[in-house]
Amino acid sequence: MNDWIRVCTVGEIPAQGARVLRQAGEVDIAVFRTAADEVFALRDRCPHKGGPLSQGLVHGKTVTCPLHNWTIELDTGNARAPDIGCAGHLPVRVEAGDVYVRLGRRHG
Repeated sequence: MNDWIRVCTVGEIPAQGARVLRQAGEVDIAVFRTAADEVFALRDRCPHKGGPLSQGLVHGKTVTCPLHNWTIELDTGNARAPDIGCAGHLPVRVEAGDVYVRLGRRHG
């Protein structure tokens, strides 16, 4: 599956928060919005212990996992040093306020 799907509008994602895209039989996708209204999508699973990143704190272009405080870069899905791992980043585009995620094109 390499299709762009409309997820929501930018306004439906809480500022400095996330909205979850449920996927049957797959890891859910967390769609994040920064204070600057930038939008990113990651697999909703911390690479450390599988914590739900969608429930973490967004600050700048990172999210902190609610379980063990790992910090994940929203634009790449990579854990910040000294931690190592990747949550998996998905391409996002915003058109006229609508948010689209490209499934099947996971990075990381």
